[in-house]
Amino acid sequence: MPETTQPPAAPAPPPSLRGKVLFITGASRGIGEAIAIRAARDGARIVVVGKTSEPHPKLRGTVHATCAAIEAAGGEALACVADIRDEQAVAAAVEQAGERFGGIDILVNNASAISLTDTSHTPIKRFDLMHSVNTRGTFLCSQLCLPLLSKSQNPHILTLSPPPTLRADWFAPHLAYTLSKYGMSLCTLGLSEELRSRGIAVNSLWPKTMIATAAVENLLGGAAALGRCRQPAIVADAAHAILTRPSRSFTGHFCIDEEVLAELGVKDFSAYAVDPTLDPAPDIFV
Repeated sequence: MPETTQPPAAPAPPPSLRGKVLFITGASRGIGEAIAIRAARDGARIVVVGKTSEPHPKLRGTVHATCAAIEAAGGEALACVADIRDEQAVAAAVEQAGERFGGIDILVNNASAISLTDTSHTPIKRFDLMHSVNTRGTFLCSQLCLPLLSKSQNPHILTLSPPPTLRADWFAPHLAYTLSKYGMSLCTLGLSEELRSRGIAVNSLWPKTMIATAAVENLLGGAAALGRCRQPAIVADAAHAILTRPSRSFTGHFCIDEEVLAELGVKDFSAYAVDPTLDPAPDIFV
């Protein structure tokens, strides 16, 4: 009897966020905007949460500009002008997400305040701002999104915060900022275990190198420092890889962007460089 040859199996479709609803804080610019646009290319629906509704003299981007970029990339967008320190404003944004898109599948805790000052030069007002936005804001947004996340088929919380390694040299130069960022990381640590039985993945993501954002341009060396940065797209691509994984099998991880992409086979990261002729500068927490 002649042997029959089976046709080759069709390749599996690439992981996609098509139709997913992402609630992204601090999405007016930088990493938050990049994550939103990457998801939009899949056809995702994105709730853009940020404080900037009108053009700022020193900061590029607004909530509405990000929404326009999302729609141009193939996604749907909902603009929510909100300060994540304001419980009522966040609650209203979550309610709008439910009304407009029917739920929330993914929360990205990206909004963050920064001041790289030592203890003597950190006003308590600035300390309070960083902790209110970074730690409290992450906790608040996670808390208020939980009812809708619980109804998702593949719910994720992704927080932009570093691995919580207790190294004195990461605390000493900017204690207040490090405390607030580690507070975000400890939210990941606690929530990942608390929500494991509910199937909600909770992970953190942090860049291996400095990323070209307003913080670098305004606080960390200006235009000269930008040349040794990578583009926010590398964090967005790593976030996409995490957020398309099954939530019940990938939770409680502190991921580094380059390592996430290397696991997918990426070997050359020069395409992400602002200036490929320069070696990228390592991030302060890596």
